[in-house]
Amino acid sequence: MEPQTKKVKTEMKIGTHSGTFHADESLAVYMLKLLPRFLNATVLRSRDPELLETCDIIVDVSGQYDGTKHFDHHQRGFEETFGPEYKTKLSSAGLIYKHFGREVLSELLKVPSNDKSLDVLFPKVYTEFVEAIDANDNGISAYPESVQSAYKNSAITLPAMVSRLNPLWNDPRVNDDSYLDERFEKASQLMGTAFEFVVEGYGKGWYPAKSIVREAIDQRKQYDDQGRIVVFDKFVPWKEHLYTIEEEDGIQGQILYVVYSDGKAYRVQAVPESSGSFNSRKALPEKWRGVRDEELSKLSGIPDCIFVHAAGFIGGNKTREGALEMAKKALEL
Repeated sequence: MEPQTKKVKTEMKIGTHSGTFHADESLAVYMLKLLPRFLNATVLRSRDPELLETCDIIVDVSGQYDGTKHFDHHQRGFEETFGPEYKTKLSSAGLIYKHFGREVLSELLKVPSNDKSLDVLFPKVYTEFVEAIDANDNGISAYPESVQSAYKNSAITLPAMVSRLNPLWNDPRVNDDSYLDERFEKASQLMGTAFEFVVEGYGKGWYPAKSIVREAIDQRKQYDDQGRIVVFDKFVPWKEHLYTIEEEDGIQGQILYVVYSDGKAYRVQAVPESSGSFNSRKALPEKWRGVRDEELSKLSGIPDCIFVHAAGFIGGNKTREGALEMAKKALEL
């Protein structure tokens, strides 16, 4: 008679609370399931401490945070942030991202977990996406209370959309755990899809652009002795990288115009004073603003002009040479 084989536990379990769900644990669970060891994990939603302790990892419930199994943020005295320079207290989403986010990005972007790109992308994805989920769950406003909003956007935020996936108060299934679990899965997919779009955008689009911006900045003096014009052969997301490289090189504020192809023609764009600013370091000449086509070409003395925006932050020309000439002439006006 052969000895009885001991049954080995193979199915991983992720625990979170039952009842009404929110954006933070919806995202936390999704991120965990991106990891190979949790790929096929069962999600247990419960308020029963004994049941939850049978799970391999527990998020947003338990009243404990230990960085290994328990990832709750509701307990008295919890003050964890993403790092010393951050002020936003973490939710379950931020906790899971802080401990597993680099590995999650590695899986999504198909790069080694020690890839140097993750040194930039790991904090970038937190500040651009996860931190807002943490702040929302902890009741932290993005603006001072004294600032009056010009319009309402509360219905279109991700946390609001997740909230709407909870049953209505008068839905007969409002206390049906199996129905709530189904709705939670939809919420998790919603948050995860948005998260993946953000990761893809920064990992496959934004980050690779920096080397192109760096090369263009290094070559800028071939167009202007003072290096005030940067030229790209095609459009890349340049603004944030430009500010970063200026700071790295100690040339803050020196670059005034960027020229690039939009696929059909060429643009000359004034560099904003800072990221997110509507004010330009040096707007295109006032007399060009709002003028188009042949009239603009005659006024500027530059062939093939298409337009200059009324605010002076951008203009267009049919050719690379024309757009570059617009930038050069604008420097002197």
